[in-house]
Amino acid sequence: MVSVQKSIKCIFCQICEGLAPATIVHQDVKYLAFNDIKPSAKNHLLVIPRDHINDIKSLTIETVSMVEEMVAVGQQLVKNHGGDLSDCRMGFHWPPFNSIKHLHLHVIFPESAMSFIGRQVFRPGTFYFATPEVAIEWIKKHSASL
Repeated sequence: MVSVQKSIKCIFCQICEGLAPATIVHQDVKYLAFNDIKPSAKNHLLVIPRDHINDIKSLTIETVSMVEEMVAVGQQLVKNHGGDLSDCRMGFHWPPFNSIKHLHLHVIFPESAMSFIGRQVFRPGTFYFATPEVAIEWIKKHSASL
């Protein structure tokens, strides 16, 4: 079930409401993007929905398009910042490995400049971090089995 309410306790909801500081690089009706406070590369952005959704596993087949929309925002931000999409890492942490309980897409570039630790924390194909493509497949598979 996707929660569409804001949580006053959630720091990302507070950022959306202008109650907590952040360096906002994009905002529209549905999504907000800002700099990560602990960047793993020169550019490390977070794309979040304005509505409070706990995590990637909270999405269903009906809401899976959010992932695609978040990726589109991330790709545009990479281009706007002079980045190269072929040298970019995007993905989600699987629960319980997400430190903030609000859906967020990591957009990290240049990927080639990531630190060793950053490459491990944001490593695709692990049980704790997934690319958008893997996340979409997981949502479709698990929605079909409901």
